[in-house]
Amino acid sequence: MKGFEDPVIVEFPLRGEWMAPNTPGKKVPSHGTDQLGERYAFDFLQVDHERKGRPFYNTNSLRYLFFGVPLNKTYGWGEEVYAPCDGEIIKSEDGYRERARVHVVSDLFIALKNAYTFNPVKDGIQTVAGNYIIMKCKNNVYAAFAHLKMGSIAVSVGQSVKKGHILGKVGHSGNSTAPHLHFQLMDSSNLLSAKGIPCAFERYDVFQDGKWKTVYKGVPSDKERIGFNK
Repeated sequence: MKGFEDPVIVEFPLRGEWMAPNTPGKKVPSHGTDQLGERYAFDFLQVDHERKGRPFYNTNSLRYLFFGVPLNKTYGWGEEVYAPCDGEIIKSEDGYRERARVHVVSDLFIALKNAYTFNPVKDGIQTVAGNYIIMKCKNNVYAAFAHLKMGSIAVSVGQSVKKGHILGKVGHSGNSTAPHLHFQLMDSSNLLSAKGIPCAFERYDVFQDGKWKTVYKGVPSDKERIGFNK
């Protein structure tokens, strides 16, 4: 597992089937930057594996390209997010409005704008992270969950949570080109100064050769169809 010396092992934070288009299993830094603690961050997205191109929406491609897709026609939006370990909620920021439709042009424009002009002091973290949670795990490891559905956050600052506790729901807030969960471990609760920490998952399944195979203490690649159920 090159590049993952002594990763922190946590439970997979979602249920059901997912893929990871951005993952340290593909490259490090996984998002092309070390800023905001993102060095080893994951993006988890639900797609239709049976359709060409593995779309994340339940409609035709032309509608997505020209008109956009309502959030309730996308996969993953509203799926529950779970605590990957025992810990304490350090930050819980909700109320950031999601765009009502996913549209390739407008979403990419926002992504490019944030990539080149984002100023955390002027714009605020939620411009990028959307609705987000930061929780403290053991040994001064912090977990961050970003782009959550507005109004879905089910925990508050100072609350103790157990592994498997529902934290919120997958959304499309902030710098998001499709409803997904951005998940990362880091050494601080301050996103502006935090450094990313390598992470692997206790257990998850990978669909290979027509059947599911269990992986232990692994890091998903961007090519894998992954799943997790308790």
